[in-house]
Amino acid sequence: MPLPHGGFDGFPDDSRSEVFVREFLTAVAPANRKNLATKPPLFILRVPGDTAQCEAAAHRVLEALRRSIDDSGRLVPYAHLTAGPDTELLSERAGGCLQVPPHMVPDRFPHFQVVRDLVTYLREHPARWPGARARELREHACDRQQAEHRGLLGRLPASDPPADTVRGWLLRVGWLSVTRRLPRRLWSWWTSAKVMRAWLADLPVAAGGRTLFAVLDQVAAVQAVRLRTNPHHDEALQELEELLVRALLEDLRTPPVGGVLPRRRRRTARPVLLVELPPTGAQGARGAERFLRALHRMRDTAAQPGPLVIAVGQPSPALLAELGGPPESNFTQAGLQLGHRDGPPVLVTFSEAALAGPGLPVGPVAPRTFRLSWRTTTSIAAALAALALVGTGLTVSRTLPGPEDRSCVGGSRSVAESARATPVRMTPKAWYDAARGAIDTENERAERFAGQGRTVRTVVAFGSSRPRDETDALFDGTIPELRGIALWQRRLNDEAVSDDSLVPLRVEVRTTGENFQDAEQAARRLVEETRHEDAPGRADYEKVVGVLGYAQSRDTTKAALRVLGAAGIPAVGTTATADEMLDGPASLNYWPSTPSNSTEARIEADFAGQENIVATRGERQNICSPAKRALVIESSADLYSKSLADKFRTEFPGPTSVFNFDQDGDFRFAPAGSTSVHSAVELANQLCRALRTDPDSVVYWSARARDFTAFINAMDLRGTCVDHDITVLGGNDLTNVAMTGELSDKSWLRLYYSAHRMPLTDPRTSARTRQFAKEYDHFVRTTTDGDDPWRQDGHSAVSYDAVHMLSQAIDQARLRDPDVERESVLIALGAGVTFDGATGYVSYDQGSNAPPRDKTLVLLRQVAQRPEAVVACGAYRPDTSSRTTGAPCAR
Repeated sequence: MPLPHGGFDGFPDDSRSEVFVREFLTAVAPANRKNLATKPPLFILRVPGDTAQCEAAAHRVLEALRRSIDDSGRLVPYAHLTAGPDTELLSERAGGCLQVPPHMVPDRFPHFQVVRDLVTYLREHPARWPGARARELREHACDRQQAEHRGLLGRLPASDPPADTVRGWLLRVGWLSVTRRLPRRLWSWWTSAKVMRAWLADLPVAAGGRTLFAVLDQVAAVQAVRLRTNPHHDEALQELEELLVRALLEDLRTPPVGGVLPRRRRRTARPVLLVELPPTGAQGARGAERFLRALHRMRDTAAQPGPLVIAVGQPSPALLAELGGPPESNFTQAGLQLGHRDGPPVLVTFSEAALAGPGLPVGPVAPRTFRLSWRTTTSIAAALAALALVGTGLTVSRTLPGPEDRSCVGGSRSVAESARATPVRMTPKAWYDAARGAIDTENERAERFAGQGRTVRTVVAFGSSRPRDETDALFDGTIPELRGIALWQRRLNDEAVSDDSLVPLRVEVRTTGENFQDAEQAARRLVEETRHEDAPGRADYEKVVGVLGYAQSRDTTKAALRVLGAAGIPAVGTTATADEMLDGPASLNYWPSTPSNSTEARIEADFAGQENIVATRGERQNICSPAKRALVIESSADLYSKSLADKFRTEFPGPTSVFNFDQDGDFRFAPAGSTSVHSAVELANQLCRALRTDPDSVVYWSARARDFTAFINAMDLRGTCVDHDITVLGGNDLTNVAMTGELSDKSWLRLYYSAHRMPLTDPRTSARTRQFAKEYDHFVRTTTDGDDPWRQDGHSAVSYDAVHMLSQAIDQARLRDPDVERESVLIALGAGVTFDGATGYVSYDQGSNAPPRDKTLVLLRQVAQRPEAVVACGAYRPDTSSRTTGAPCAR
């Protein structure tokens, strides 16, 4: 079908293209500025037709997007890159014609401008090489800086005083030293150091060069020779393009997003690069594809945030192969990826029918604008801050300082004074079967709803294997997680009796082996099953619309999420917390339910380094001080442990020592400088030696709870340092150990650990958490016998909120899609889900699948036979926030 010429306008009305248009406006100017701190993937919108049709279609699409962000250059920073000569470096035009609205950032491009000056000199004077020309390049850069009046160097006088007398000659020598030689040396040294330190030294092209000008001289020694004989030399132009692109990306990410500094607050819109991509063989095709290849290669080394790059036209097969062979996406999937961080390139193809008809209007973006420059605002803020500082100083000087508070956070008692006297009596197989039986009962109720004509759907809950003994049950967390799922499913079915808008759910619990070792294979089986869900004989309620899992961050569960993400199956996490779980395709379809390791590590590092938690030796009781060193215990082969330990070491204000503890002897990913041990006894000996050297140290435990029990027992039996209190700070895995009686005789142990739910004894506990605890106690009392070790643990509350979130998204999806397809559930999840849950207030940002905004994280101390919340971070209630809580919650 031929494309119309000048007949239609607007963004082509393809299938669900309105999703892409809506998400485009949100990605460029989101309501929450924090969403700008991402690096969107590269988008390629492919159009059909011959050269003329391609040009007309690309012009139409690019104009529709450009008009929404332009308004005479007053909306967002952008560059519209049309086709030009094949020898043109498109990045040079991008940096030169970037439209920046008044008083918006980024507004300075020092990296790009200096690299552009050097590359231009190289291309204009290729005959000067080979030969050492680093000094010549440096002088040229200084000349351009002065000629274009950039920076302090551009404000110095360019003319020299006359030297026709001895006095004039002496004056000129002094004058040149002050106004020319010294400023140029200082500028070139500072600029070179800044560029090398920021990005250039990490690129292979640097090849050991010590300065910016030496590196460009090395580049010119090869590429100038090529360009002298062939101005179209592809490899030479590609290398120069990559240097310019990388410099431009560095400038576009400055300043960082967020904070209170006036310049950072001016980042209210994302820079946009719109690229016309002619078909192969047409003028400008080689230049455009060269630019996109350079952008793809350089984005991996550039930090967030990044610009939004949209190329429209006909990419060649060679370009697509260079970009990693991106699979074909639809506009719904592409729209969802506009709001995500990083990821592979996205390829979408317009249909001929859409290009032959009227288009959708793309409304203008509406970022916040400013009347004054950030420099003016900074000056005003600095003056006010100085006045406030003087006033504070005068006030403090009149006030006598009070005595320093050195009391121990959470008290001075050891775990032995508060732990259970006897171990918990457990019947794990019966408890597991009881939880599975409750879910099966609710599944039967859901199927009866389906028999009455109600819409019913299925979700799959991936867990580890059925516990074989008490050790499995204690350290795995499967049983409390299943209990939380059963409780929400029962509540949903109860409410669905009178509320027809709710979608009852079946839950298929699928095991994935010990420690989730078969998680990836189980995910692949599910993906294969979904391909045949419409086969004859399959009930409509068997259609899977989402996944719950996983309870642990492991390489196997991360691989499983990649499989589910590639298949477009929505997944809601439970207690897996590693940031790395969101890498790759999983970042498109996976929503965690708990704070990430980076958040937990930051809070725990600040807590250890600022609060009185380490008992001071040789003094009376209840005297503590902040930790001056951290002894970090990790298992490098465990994704969760390594992730948490690495982030804690980065955030902790003091020095750290790492002990890589793995009872199986797997030390493949041991960090540099760590001590690897596979015996709990050897670990106890090593720690005791370290504690004798640095008694004011905290032991930070990121390994699993099973290893912790082995270490504690070895420390108690053979440790040579248990005559003094030892402070241990760890993650949520340690909750079960603290409550089971395993530590009842460890009088030397002071234990702090994280949790995802407030304890019932805390007055801040919300009514919703108390209601959940009441339902949980009734469930345990009526379905099992024996003591429950997980009553204060957060696993059941997290899984309860996770299935609540997925259920709410399914209900919202049904409002716009009666068939409740997985794609509709993804859109509902991406639109943001908010509710008051068992773990606190849950609020996901629109267009983001990061953990819930300011999600609750609690640090507990075991005292008086109950856990005490010594730190409660996050928006536990709608009216609370980490920003108002203070340290260590807010930094």
